[in-house]
Amino acid sequence: MNKPVRPPPDPWAALRQYTPARIGLGRSGHSLPTAEVLAFAAAHALARDAVHTPLDTVALCAKLQADGWATHTLASRAPDRATYLRRPDLGRRLHAASADTLSAAAGRVHDLTLVLADGLSAQAAQAHGPAVLQQLRRALADTVTLSPVWVATQARVALADEIGALSGARAVLILLGERPGLSSPDSLGAYLTFAPRLGRIDAERNCVSNIRPTGLNAAAAAARIAWLVQEALRRRLSGVQLKDNSDIPSLGEQAPKTG
Repeated sequence: MNKPVRPPPDPWAALRQYTPARIGLGRSGHSLPTAEVLAFAAAHALARDAVHTPLDTVALCAKLQADGWATHTLASRAPDRATYLRRPDLGRRLHAASADTLSAAAGRVHDLTLVLADGLSAQAAQAHGPAVLQQLRRALADTVTLSPVWVATQARVALADEIGALSGARAVLILLGERPGLSSPDSLGAYLTFAPRLGRIDAERNCVSNIRPTGLNAAAAAARIAWLVQEALRRRLSGVQLKDNSDIPSLGEQAPKTG
């Protein structure tokens, strides 16, 4: 009786534990195996859902308020999701009514204005934004004054420039959903700009990206953002001039010995 022939060990199996990237997918004839085709289709569907699912501002504000934050809601000039995707420029400016709301609510000037926005993945903002803000508040306690949280919809990164300028803050931080990938539909990005004003460019911001449980977790992200915020306020700049050396001991600390 012939023994069944076992397939050889998969040489890629050991590597897959280190990355969600699609590696060593194999083949079936001239195509991919059925399981891989279905997995790709499912990942693509999750990415599309992340882009089109609206931000639940009511639930998000309720969560933030339960955490002790005061909240306000704002909207960009993009009237709906379809327009937002076709017209990035409209997502960079506040709707007139929101600009009036912001101006009317402006009171005490804070060191840092906080914005939590949908971006290209409301799922990321909804799921991870509150945790990052909680960790950030702890990290900046007694050193940096923080604004209420402005929850913005149909928002692009540059929307924070106008929000920060109208609030009079020294710096602005926007947390928003990043463009979904096929393995990361829920990735949150954080963008910091010192002296916000209309017309700021990307080179004048600092970015901390891939914030999610399987990427940079909330505590680690908040620690890195806090370091950047403190350095931006101390040195009065952000962007390419401010290098992220958050993992390098300061001059006053003793570097660990090796060897």
